[in-house]
Amino acid sequence: MSSSNDKKKPTKKRGRPPKKKIEELSQAHGKVEKFTPTTLDQIWGDDGSSRYGTVIEEEYVNSIRDMAMTDLQTHASKIGFIPIDNRENLEKRLIKEFRRHVSEYRAPAETAVENNPLGMDPKIKKILEEGK
Repeated sequence: MSSSNDKKKPTKKRGRPPKKKIEELSQAHGKVEKFTPTTLDQIWGDDGSSRYGTVIEEEYVNSIRDMAMTDLQTHASKIGFIPIDNRENLEKRLIKEFRRHVSEYRAPAETAVENNPLGMDPKIKKILEEGK
């Protein structure tokens, strides 16, 4: 007595959508980025591009990916790294060092807004601080 209704239709499994990789995500903070020089070389106009040829990460990554292994090892020696035979690890180290170098040249300027985020009059701020 089996009928055609006894057979079950296969159901689609519902799962979570695949997570986005961290590299694919972007973040915006809405601040106006002003940078202040932190060294004497920066005051004289050095933008940090002399060591790597650029301060744009994408350009640097493309340039080291296009290099032959011997050129990559020579570049690592100029930067101050001991050249290793593993290309992937060497590229990671060079990119990490590049990011550190660029961040030295892009120190954010301190603004007075941070000390007074609401833009209060100093007299009002003093009155409000009396209650502490």
